[in-house]
Amino acid sequence: MAKFQAIRGTKDILPQEIQYWQFIHKKISNLLECANYQEIRTPIFENSDLYDRGIGKDTDIVNKEMYRFYDRSNRDVTLRPEGTAGIVRAFIENQMSYHNSLQRLWYSGPMFRYERPQSGRQRQFHQLGIEFLGSVDARADSEVIHLAISIFDNLGLKDLKLDLNSIGKVEDRHIYQAKLQDYLKTYHDELDLDSQKRLINNPIRILDSKHKHTQKILTGAPKISDFLSLSSQKHFDTVCNYLKLLNIPYNINHNLVRGLDYYNDTAFEIKTLTSKSQDTVCGGGRYDSLVRQLGGVATPAVGCAIGLERLLLLAKEKIDLPDRYLDFYIATQGEKANKVGMRLMQILHQKFFTIEIDMGSNNFGKQIKQANKKKAIACVIIGNEEIEQGIVTIKWLANQKQENMKMTQFVNKTSYLKKKILFYKSLKSY
Repeated sequence: MAKFQAIRGTKDILPQEIQYWQFIHKKISNLLECANYQEIRTPIFENSDLYDRGIGKDTDIVNKEMYRFYDRSNRDVTLRPEGTAGIVRAFIENQMSYHNSLQRLWYSGPMFRYERPQSGRQRQFHQLGIEFLGSVDARADSEVIHLAISIFDNLGLKDLKLDLNSIGKVEDRHIYQAKLQDYLKTYHDELDLDSQKRLINNPIRILDSKHKHTQKILTGAPKISDFLSLSSQKHFDTVCNYLKLLNIPYNINHNLVRGLDYYNDTAFEIKTLTSKSQDTVCGGGRYDSLVRQLGGVATPAVGCAIGLERLLLLAKEKIDLPDRYLDFYIATQGEKANKVGMRLMQILHQKFFTIEIDMGSNNFGKQIKQANKKKAIACVIIGNEEIEQGIVTIKWLANQKQENMKMTQFVNKTSYLKKKILFYKSLKSY
């Protein structure tokens, strides 16, 4: 019989890896809570039209990468390839603007794109997003960028570069697109195949090409900065000034356009200077027309997303995981002791102690070895003698001291036990 394996582009996250994921998630959630951003969770699949209209039919995501299918009710459904469209759908559907005109939101969860798997890029990947809906103020752009930078700083990641650009408004881009198209048509046969296809429907996306010769051609292309309206230029200048005020260095990259059609004005990416392959670890920008485009009342917005797999690759070596200790390891011997041990496990759980009950050996010596291996603070021993006397033996593993205690005392002396555990944990920290 053939062995079952994870589908290409997906990956199991095993218990020892989960510790790093939890560490990062806790750090980020604490940071965003301090900035008064509220967590939101949306479904992992949506109506496909949400992404057709939101991301854009001429984007690679919609044309090449979406996991799109018809369900049993013949509905056209897509596993979410990104988070923002779903957040905006939830914002509109739940009338969130009526409760608060400004919504500071964040999310985290799996996304799905049919891309070529490589280090830091899977077909099921995890993304954390920050979204600020309701403000056209340049301070909102700067706040989102500041929070993204703060996430990396809090994880000890310093070798990063912030690329910044303004892609103007739709009207600006229409004028620019025509000029760019005219310029690139003269180089049609020299462009890579993807860029040749984009030349007709979405020439601005050619700016994002990774093809070396195409990038060389683009050095002489018109710049979008020369076609910005006064309001877009003013907004961009203000964002830049706030970043300077916050001591956040940036590089203006005229070819930065991002891969989603809903962006306008501010676009940015944070890149690592140490990676040889997937160097973009965060990307975002302003999307003032998306809420109206998806059927809501016109609402300005700005946001960004961080790929968690890439973040973990960069941060893992810098993460010093705290030691994980068990409070009690319960060792039993004999049928009656096993029953008492199970009842004791239940009581200790209810009192929020971390515990494990041994189910692998009748030999107390082996069970105590397991307790040490599991980094237990104490081993609770229950054998025939303890059953006859109605007691438990507590072996404090840090100094091998033992004490006997009546079962009723043991289950009721919660504060005493917690103090002892804290004391012995402090000894282990030296």
